[in-house]
Amino acid sequence: MSKMKMAAMASAALCLGLSGAAQAAPALAEASVMVGGAAMYPTKTIVANAVNSKDHTTLVAAVKAAGLVDTLSGPGPFTVFAPTNAAFAALPAGAVDNLLKPANKPALVKVLTYHVVSGRLTAQDLAAKVDASGGKAMLKTVEGEDLTLSRKDGAIWVWDAKGGSAQVTIADVLQSNGVIHVVDKVLMP
Repeated sequence: MSKMKMAAMASAALCLGLSGAAQAAPALAEASVMVGGAAMYPTKTIVANAVNSKDHTTLVAAVKAAGLVDTLSGPGPFTVFAPTNAAFAALPAGAVDNLLKPANKPALVKVLTYHVVSGRLTAQDLAAKVDASGGKAMLKTVEGEDLTLSRKDGAIWVWDAKGGSAQVTIADVLQSNGVIHVVDKVLMP
């Protein structure tokens, strides 16, 4: 076989391979992560996905009570550290019920927006910030105060203003308007 024919065949094979990869790319873009027994689709918003997670019913109720549904359904992008139902249950008795009262809406908004950072920060982005800052990185929340990030045993940890910490248990739940990182504690401003 001539060099020209071999080059043409190689070029054709490469084109076919690339076109196959291009066709596979949308399938990869649609990959979902399971959270709370439900698939979280990267084509849906933070709220549209969170309402399907049985592990986040308290968070969803709180977001609704705080009037943040439209915000977290908006374009963002946002990085959300999403506490589970178990994280809310670990708060002192009556704390969640108290926060959900209409009279306490400002306090609820403060707690919830303390779990949100502007921008789309993946676990790789968070780890890079920690590494670049010598082991601890600060993130400004939408609420206005900082969260502190660190790494321990390969996991990302988030520290709140009161010295409490939460571990990221499921990272990189990609959304159309940001990313969710599931955490095991409620962070307090």
